[in-house]
Amino acid sequence: MKERNELDKMMGKMLAIKEMEHHLSSRRSSVYVDPECDKFFELPQFIGVSTNDITTKCQCFQFSPGKEPALRSFTEIKQLLDQGKKREVKSILRENSWPINSPIRSQLWPALCAQHNTKPQMVEGFYWEMVHQVFGTTELSEKPIMLPAFVDATHCLPYHLTRTGRAVADRIVNVLGYDCPDITYSPVLYPIVSILLHFMSEEEAYHCLAALVGSKDKVFINQTKLLHEVTWKTVMQIAKKHTKNAVSYFQRICPGVKLERVFMDWCWWILAGLPFQHLVRIMDCFFHEGIKVLYRIALVIINLFHKECQSNNEWSPDNIKNDIGNALIKFCKKIPVSPAKLLHAAFSIRGLSSTYISRIFLKTEMLLKSRSVLNTGNKTLVKSRSSDNLPTSQSQVNIQMMSHTLTIREKPHHTETCRNLLFTLWSWLPVRITMYQPVLLYTTEEHGCSLTTFYVRVEQHEPTLMMIKTCNNEVFGAYCSSRWFERNVKDDKGQRQAYFGTGETFLFSLYPERAKYPWVGIENDKDLGHASELFMAADSKMITIGGGEGQAIWMDENIRFGKTDSCKTFNNPPLCPSGDFEIRVLEVYGFVGA
Repeated sequence: MKERNELDKMMGKMLAIKEMEHHLSSRRSSVYVDPECDKFFELPQFIGVSTNDITTKCQCFQFSPGKEPALRSFTEIKQLLDQGKKREVKSILRENSWPINSPIRSQLWPALCAQHNTKPQMVEGFYWEMVHQVFGTTELSEKPIMLPAFVDATHCLPYHLTRTGRAVADRIVNVLGYDCPDITYSPVLYPIVSILLHFMSEEEAYHCLAALVGSKDKVFINQTKLLHEVTWKTVMQIAKKHTKNAVSYFQRICPGVKLERVFMDWCWWILAGLPFQHLVRIMDCFFHEGIKVLYRIALVIINLFHKECQSNNEWSPDNIKNDIGNALIKFCKKIPVSPAKLLHAAFSIRGLSSTYISRIFLKTEMLLKSRSVLNTGNKTLVKSRSSDNLPTSQSQVNIQMMSHTLTIREKPHHTETCRNLLFTLWSWLPVRITMYQPVLLYTTEEHGCSLTTFYVRVEQHEPTLMMIKTCNNEVFGAYCSSRWFERNVKDDKGQRQAYFGTGETFLFSLYPERAKYPWVGIENDKDLGHASELFMAADSKMITIGGGEGQAIWMDENIRFGKTDSCKTFNNPPLCPSGDFEIRVLEVYGFVGA
């Protein structure tokens, strides 16, 4: 009787395996992926004869014969995306643990990426035309393809791609580099291409990547060394607050290692360390929510590693103190939680809103820009300031063009020319902006005095330069770093934020005083509070620049009257002596190609 029971159990197991194999064979199959990959991740492994011993290497798929978990379909999610219900989609993506090789991602991921696309719909065959332009043929070469300079050759992670799959990934990043020459450093781009190719064609993967790179509303992929450094320093700042005990522990056991050395590789904890089944579930959320998902995952990894260090001899201080960075990656390869638990812990972190993350990111970015220091590995590159105020030949052409359209000029008897004032103003602009051609977007003398017209002509441009001339001949204004359209953007709770903009915004006065008033956070590492980050605000009745115990510039809906006060955001004096002013001319410039 006992032998009969054992035989029945064994037959039950064999039937379960057959059902699982049939289940897997009906799922997606990418020609770029090792065919053994899916079975490695999901097929049960026999350890003993008891049915309780059936386990899977992929904890995101809990095998239960004859019963499937109730998961949402792509049709349901697509309907929500079409209706603009992003919060509902976010909840579904966080809660639904689709198996690692579920075919849903072949439709889901392209749809999630497409919602971030800011360019016109690409014509059919556009990608292959680009391939032909770059390589002279659409045939895939058997010879190795030289990768663009922005790729980190040490982190071209293939994630089980075949040789053909890796060649396709190489080709995609080359075409993207050709189409987006502004990308100068993007080490995570190649790994993301490799992940995309598990679930879609080469052309679809390219379009997904292009949408993520071109996204304006959310950050997905950093594209310069500066932003790469800003990102890891942002993670470090957030970790000091939200994983305080863990960070203190690392500093205590590794007194000779700078904390920066640990956080420089934060993205590789996730992309190079975590098992692929964890990574795929993270990407489900990442393609919808952006890089903040990776920030949250990084914090959970730090906390989990800290706990293991205190209870597991493998991660004792003596074993990790000499190379804590590599220890973190090794820990991630053996991470003791399932993908579902990892995501649950990440999204349970309180006080980590998008607004808070953006504030830390922008402050870090402005600090680095203002100091013009870029740390790369063991080298520190310091930009010379000797020529900061000397316009290039291209800048001089742009200034000349602007002076022809400028109607806000100083009084005729003034000894300095309008062109000299523009040279001064030009020297205050971010260096990258001075290379773009300025274009007059709006002037009250030509387009009338209406806030509605102002928005129609200006709101989609970023950045903009606003100049005001009062009836008393004062000339002042502001460099506005963000689109005025952002007055309509809603946060994760569906509410419009009163203020928007970044720390790159600044005020200036040209006449009678000549002065620049940058954001107070540039030279201050301390948290100055909400009042110091009130850059821009607008609605149908007014425009405001600068806030906190006063508004630096305020204008009414008729663009006729305004007022100026000291404010905490820029620590400026009133920009005209009387405080109140009547507008003679308002001009707003954009920058072609910026």
